[in-house]
Amino acid sequence: MRNIKKLTDEQLVCEYANGNNEAFDTLLIRYKQRLFSYIFQMVRDRDLADDIFQETFIKAITTIRQGRYSDMGKFSAWLYRIARNLAVDSFRAEKGENVVSADDADYDVLNRRELAEDTIEDVMVDLQIEEDLRRLVDRLPDVQRQVLEMRYYQDLSFKEIAEITGVSINTALGRMRYAILNLRRMAKENRVCLTR
Repeated sequence: MRNIKKLTDEQLVCEYANGNNEAFDTLLIRYKQRLFSYIFQMVRDRDLADDIFQETFIKAITTIRQGRYSDMGKFSAWLYRIARNLAVDSFRAEKGENVVSADDADYDVLNRRELAEDTIEDVMVDLQIEEDLRRLVDRLPDVQRQVLEMRYYQDLSFKEIAEITGVSINTALGRMRYAILNLRRMAKENRVCLTR
């Protein structure tokens, strides 16, 4: 019997679509921490992040079970896109619920830009930057992408990265340096703005 944990995401999706629930458990374990962190960074509310996380996997389960998942791109990108769309939907819903009229007020001391929370436009711009950055990161050489993801998405130290990848700390640092240089170069070449 093969080790299910060694299967690719796409193989696991196929296994799950064919009724192997353990395959989806493996996918859940594989993406649980990173996906939750990604959602939490967007919404900055642990309960809401938990709700969106659960809803993301419910949508993924439903889509796969109904045979509507198409293997056109990476499973992880598809999963993150579902989460992002659900986060945006929650911002829209919240914005609709929190509308306050200031028509009768002479002057609103709190109506200042620096006191305002991010608008939906700010959130959308941030999400677009994150998506653009993710696309650029996916284009990095494997060893550079691996170090960058471990450092920024999994919050590992360079010592931990070096141990996991079996290289020296200096090599891990060098790979990170080249990853950042390559990201800057690709962003410039593709006219991608990575700041709001």
